[in-house]
Amino acid sequence: MARSAADLALQLDVLAGPDEWAEGVGYRLSLPPPRHDRLADFRILVIGEHPLCPTAASVIGAVDDLAERLGKRGCTILRSSAAMPDLADTTRLYVELLAAAFIGPDLPPEVRQRLAAEAAALSTDDDSLRACRLCGISMPHNDWVMATRTRFGITARWRALFRDIDAILCPAMPTAAFPHDHSPIDERLLDIDGTAARYADQIVWATIATLNGLPATTLPIARSPDGLPIGAQLIGAFLEDRTTIALAGMIECELGCAFTRPPGY
Repeated sequence: MARSAADLALQLDVLAGPDEWAEGVGYRLSLPPPRHDRLADFRILVIGEHPLCPTAASVIGAVDDLAERLGKRGCTILRSSAAMPDLADTTRLYVELLAAAFIGPDLPPEVRQRLAAEAAALSTDDDSLRACRLCGISMPHNDWVMATRTRFGITARWRALFRDIDAILCPAMPTAAFPHDHSPIDERLLDIDGTAARYADQIVWATIATLNGLPATTLPIARSPDGLPIGAQLIGAFLEDRTTIALAGMIECELGCAFTRPPGY
């Protein structure tokens, strides 16, 4: 959306807020300022690997390198937190609710019936992301209500985590940029350091912010051995978009993690 954190902050000022013809009739948006104005004051929790999908060594290495450089700048770097909710549970719930809300309703009836039959045939101990998608597509309304209640509990725990930290640093995607693939999405596979991973499972690193309504700012941090861009994301507390953007701007300015124009453009 922007080539710099400063441009992103400007976009936020211009675009954020309720529609003046709807909620804006009675509500106004007043986002809090960034938590800190010095890079060294930030407390950052680093999450490098995901339990449900492999992350390329080049991506993990780039995130670890950034975390080390931030530590040398004075940031408090945490590698774990007892307050952090289970990442696998968060991801499975997100995938299930996403399928229920945005995939299942738009499928043709015959496709829904076929996928519902596949879901019914799943083993009771199958907790793969594919199984979560299938169960979400055919989820009855009562199950959706119960899953939504579970979401409220998980969201409260993720938001409470930010009493102890200012931001989460983690990969934006499990891989660097990859070639376009126009085959059916269920047939697409990606090679992640020799492991075949489902294309749809690339969503895993988006679940922390998206399920819990948290702001996330993605920034370029390195290039893969093939010269392809690697990004990381900074996730912040609820409604603290200015904190993640400000932190990204400090990293951009002090550590040189800035947008680079691709060759030929």
